[in-house]
Amino acid sequence: MVLQSSVKNCLQLSCLLRTPKAGFRSTASGGLIIQSISNDVYQNLAVEDWIHDHMNLENQQVLFLWRNSPAVVIGRHQNPWQECNLRLMRQKNIKLARRRSGGGTVYHDLGNINLTFFTTRRKYERMENLKLVVKALKALRPQLDVHVTDRYDILLDRQYKISGTAAKLGRTAAYHHCTLLCNADKLVLSSVLKSPYKGLKSNATPSVPASVKNLFEEDPSLTCEMLLDAIAEEYATRHQTDPHITLINPTDETVLPGINNKTKELQTWEWVYGKTPKFSVSTCFNMVYKDSVVDVKVDMDVKHGRIEVCNIDLPEQWLPPALCSELVKSLTGSKLCPNETTTLATTLLRVCPQDNELRSRWNLLCESMIRLM
Repeated sequence: MVLQSSVKNCLQLSCLLRTPKAGFRSTASGGLIIQSISNDVYQNLAVEDWIHDHMNLENQQVLFLWRNSPAVVIGRHQNPWQECNLRLMRQKNIKLARRRSGGGTVYHDLGNINLTFFTTRRKYERMENLKLVVKALKALRPQLDVHVTDRYDILLDRQYKISGTAAKLGRTAAYHHCTLLCNADKLVLSSVLKSPYKGLKSNATPSVPASVKNLFEEDPSLTCEMLLDAIAEEYATRHQTDPHITLINPTDETVLPGINNKTKELQTWEWVYGKTPKFSVSTCFNMVYKDSVVDVKVDMDVKHGRIEVCNIDLPEQWLPPALCSELVKSLTGSKLCPNETTTLATTLLRVCPQDNELRSRWNLLCESMIRLM
């Protein structure tokens, strides 16, 4: 597959855009294949939004190929506290992103391929897209046992999920995106997609767990680059178009006007966490202090990612009720976020009596609350 060095060198993209000054130009019909040079999850999701919002897809369909550095991507209507291990992700510096399509949570790294098929809403057909991927895989390695399920997943050996699906249907435009596991880190995948939260009740869309397998495990000679090329070839054949992959830079405003604002929006706390449907947490935990064990019960209602109602129940003789009330008062209205709770706890420490015993207990309670975030 021939890679063009820049979108600006490919002047054949003009009639696709409703935005005249943008740099995408094409006079060809059929299909267009583009690939991001970035591995940043927010930049690549922003490209999806940009194409959906700006491209005229009446005469030409688009395949967008992209790969991300380690990230967990949740569906538009999902709850990150329910879907993943946020604390572990922070430790491993794994990003969290919320996409604009529905569906379940997925783990991305450079061993995972992302494919986005853009069409008009009228031409949208996710089953045909997945069949195209399967046909490309079979052309590359005829011995692979891969097929599409009624749930729009692709299974390997009739039991292992190698691809999940999500979609966004706009008024006139639509896109269907799917993943393809080539050589992802399955150990990290399984650990970060497991929430440690207990007692969480939510109406958010839950993910459906599945056994997964890398194509590399089936055939170690396979690489992401080979898979991308095979899918691009099959897409070009299907749409009778040029098989060249056009590279794009998701930060280039001359080609994608307004793209950086879209990227910034996808990174905001208000989008990633604040769009979470309302949920509640009712949990208990133990605090070990010196030779004693204290039982603590916490109840919280969370709306837009902020604590709307908070109750902390623990023995009065262990910590004065006034101190506990101050913590509850401060937490109410704050983000369900360890950084914000740490700041609140540090501020409240100033009103804590100058008593080493009380301050030690106060710190222990605050640390335990932070671990809940």
